[in-house]
Amino acid sequence: MGATGVSTPSTRKNPSVPPSTATWDLEPHTTGKHLVLGRYMQAWLPIMTRWNGRVLFIDAFAGPGEYSGGEPGSPVIALRALIDHRAKNQMRSEINYLFIEKDGDRCERLTQVLNSLSGQLPPNCNYKVINSTFDETLTDVLDNIDHQKARLAPAFVMIDPFGVSGTPMSVVGRILENPKSEVYISFMYREINRFKRHPNFENHLDELFGCSEWRQGIDMPDGNERKVFFYNLYRDQLKVNGALYVVRFELYAGEQLVYAIFFGTKSLDGCDKMKQAIWKAAPFGDFRFRGGRLGQHTLGEDFVDFRLLEEALKREFREKGWQNIEAVENFVKSDATDFYSGHLKRKTLTPMLGNGKIEVERPPGRRGFVPGTRILFR
Repeated sequence: MGATGVSTPSTRKNPSVPPSTATWDLEPHTTGKHLVLGRYMQAWLPIMTRWNGRVLFIDAFAGPGEYSGGEPGSPVIALRALIDHRAKNQMRSEINYLFIEKDGDRCERLTQVLNSLSGQLPPNCNYKVINSTFDETLTDVLDNIDHQKARLAPAFVMIDPFGVSGTPMSVVGRILENPKSEVYISFMYREINRFKRHPNFENHLDELFGCSEWRQGIDMPDGNERKVFFYNLYRDQLKVNGALYVVRFELYAGEQLVYAIFFGTKSLDGCDKMKQAIWKAAPFGDFRFRGGRLGQHTLGEDFVDFRLLEEALKREFREKGWQNIEAVENFVKSDATDFYSGHLKRKTLTPMLGNGKIEVERPPGRRGFVPGTRILFR
């Protein structure tokens, strides 16, 4: 659960441990994942409602809907993405929101918060609060769908737990089996690294990864090698379980890792839109995003070094001869780079052409990098 504004630091010591109260202070670091969420939902809603009769947003660890200072939580952010969307009146699909929270007091508070917004929702929007756990609720929902020989509606599922328990890969994989479903998962590497040898923690990690291979990372040297091993294993497991593209980014406070986010999807355009949301949201306050492909480089439009994209393009295409612009654009959209399609033509290919680093063949009478353009990377 998070918000779109930066608050004063919380007194809570460990953000991976559930608070004992119904509400709690807004943690500044939660802002990042929810800035991205809000931006992505603004793009997701009009696209998905254009092509589908019914869409679904699931907040798997919804919380009370607001923080102790009144700041909005992720359920409110998700609803406001629709309420404030300039195209909401053109969205004719049924839009359903499912909020899951296992704590009874938080459920009650969340219901009150959402009811205060209900009058602003369009008539094609519905929401439901369920007092249960993510794995139990989704298992029941998916079992019922299987029984009916149906499919889950196109869904965006936000999985933002405290710690690493209660988010089994078996359930995540069942979500990703559906062609138009996506997952947005907080990955608490610091907790994994801290408790990986604890005997009672093994079952949690077996469920989290959906395999036992995580044990191979136990004896690796502490540092980046071990972290990358666990990241790559989780990415690979998301792909084994149905994701075609997996975007990963990390949030840092100074040089200290706070958490990582994994986004899994079957959609190339969804992959591109998520990366755009990350770049547009970063940085904020004292926090920085780093991507999965750019190492220690800070993401954010004020920090773009297009030479990195230039080098990635040359590595991918210079031995492959002439390439259609569509193939080049799809490469940038995919999880093979941290960049998104808006970084490609004017900001990277145009300077490369001016510097003689590429050759270009265009359709007769056309200018720019229009469809049908072919490129040769030198």
